[in-house]
Amino acid sequence: MNTKVGRFQLFTTDHRRIAVRYLVLGLVAVVIGTLLSLVMRIHRVWPAVAFPFYGTLRPEDYLAVVTMHGTLMVFFVLTVVPQSAFPNLVLPGQIGAEQMAFPRLNAAAFWVTTASLVVLLAAFFAPQGAPISGWTSYPPLSAIAAAGPGQGTGMDLWLWSIALFCLAAIASSTNLLVTIVACRCRGMSWGRLPLTVWSWLVSSALTVLAFSVLLAAAALLLADRHLGTSYFLPSGEVVNGLVMRSGKGSPMLWLHLFWFFGHPEVYISILPGMGLASSLLANFTRRPVPGYRLMVGATILIGVLGLGVWGHHIFVSGMNPYAGTAFGLTTLAIAVPSSAEVLTWIGMLFRGRLQPTTPMLFALGFLSFFIAGGLTGPILAQPALDSYLHNTFFVVAHFHLVMAMAGVFSVFAGIYYWYPLLTGRRMNERLGQVHFWVSLVAAYGTFFPMHLAGLAGEPRHYAQLSGPVASFANLIPVERGITFSALLLATAQIVFLINVAWSARRGSPAGENPWRATTLEWSPFPHPIARGQAYSYGGSAERDFSPQWQETGAGPVFEGLKKAPSPSD
Repeated sequence: MNTKVGRFQLFTTDHRRIAVRYLVLGLVAVVIGTLLSLVMRIHRVWPAVAFPFYGTLRPEDYLAVVTMHGTLMVFFVLTVVPQSAFPNLVLPGQIGAEQMAFPRLNAAAFWVTTASLVVLLAAFFAPQGAPISGWTSYPPLSAIAAAGPGQGTGMDLWLWSIALFCLAAIASSTNLLVTIVACRCRGMSWGRLPLTVWSWLVSSALTVLAFSVLLAAAALLLADRHLGTSYFLPSGEVVNGLVMRSGKGSPMLWLHLFWFFGHPEVYISILPGMGLASSLLANFTRRPVPGYRLMVGATILIGVLGLGVWGHHIFVSGMNPYAGTAFGLTTLAIAVPSSAEVLTWIGMLFRGRLQPTTPMLFALGFLSFFIAGGLTGPILAQPALDSYLHNTFFVVAHFHLVMAMAGVFSVFAGIYYWYPLLTGRRMNERLGQVHFWVSLVAAYGTFFPMHLAGLAGEPRHYAQLSGPVASFANLIPVERGITFSALLLATAQIVFLINVAWSARRGSPAGENPWRATTLEWSPFPHPIARGQAYSYGGSAERDFSPQWQETGAGPVFEGLKKAPSPSD
């Protein structure tokens, strides 16, 4: 197990150093995004609160906070970390490659992603501030600078940031695809690939397809704003009492282009977590993955079906009812391979020798959120039900559980699990378990009550609960509870940051292969040969696994093999 990251080099092409930089970039984005979410929650409960260095939020300020929070979290956290940081950290090791297929392209993708984040954050300092059109930026309001504060320079910066991010994501995913296909070591056949590699293969293919469409959409919207075109502008549009220039475009074009990217983005962020969950469940139950080919097929099928369900986001746009029925059926169909994976995970837990380490707990948390959030998906897939629930907090609860919390918990699982590869030390188990339990309770306390608020008709994107609707007054205690839970959830992450910093210098030495894993990233050999399957677990307690780099029936793997840490370590 090579744990040397090496000294700092600004323009390095080493994949592991680039992985660390992606993790730092993701940390910056998640800290800012979390602070923005707390601003939203505090303002909804105490709208008159004056924030330090700013003052009281106006309605347009609240919408700008919503826009930037969503953009930071979806693109720079839930995409960057699982789809860029983790593959750079372990993908070459898992397939026995020395480096990525295109090291310079890999480094360039990171710097373009960094530039994209800088451009996005610059929107806060633009005249009239950041854009207010949400992370979906629906036209015609996003296409017209006079539509409101932040829709001028701030909106332009948002579009340029997204365009840069798309270019970086396409380049990075192309690199991953070529690396997986062409750079596998001797013996690493398709049937021996870890499920994490299969998930990165599928999510990379989705990234290339989906982000190419989003890039084109951003270019067309910029053209409408500055070149006099009308791809998304209908004729006779009235904004702020002024009739805009005539056009023959339609906002529906943006909706289709955006959501053709938007729903695959869910699987781009969650598929790596699904592959990691399979690996961790196998490792910490000491059982092989049952139905390996079934899991591979389910992963591929999720990716294929994920390209055909975008229409369920726009049921209320006036689409043809037959089209709505078709999109509803494809959305229900994608639940089949997802359910197959969930049932496989539950089967692995049954009668397994469960080891409740911190990575395993976060994998179980991922499974919990994936099920809890996924159960509401079929509800929103029905046009009749979605017409009532659309744009309410029910939708916010759904995607924050199934995408945000499931995705974030898989990220934590990966960091706790692969931390020894970076530092040669394990993270503190007691701090890790405090982090897990507080985060789990606070996450459910934050997002589960939003289902109730959505069923009561509470709309999203509103700066505060006010108006003639009498039932809104009854939701104030719910909103207050959600806000307190959100504050607790954010506070729990301080424990994680302390653990990361403390363990880097004082954590217990990990030794070789601290988790007794079978995949090649833990191999002690610099140029391993894959000789076995990815998840060869089982047998006696003393010898319950067979690493991929070892021949079947060989002697001890190497000197100093350590058992997995106990929760009290």
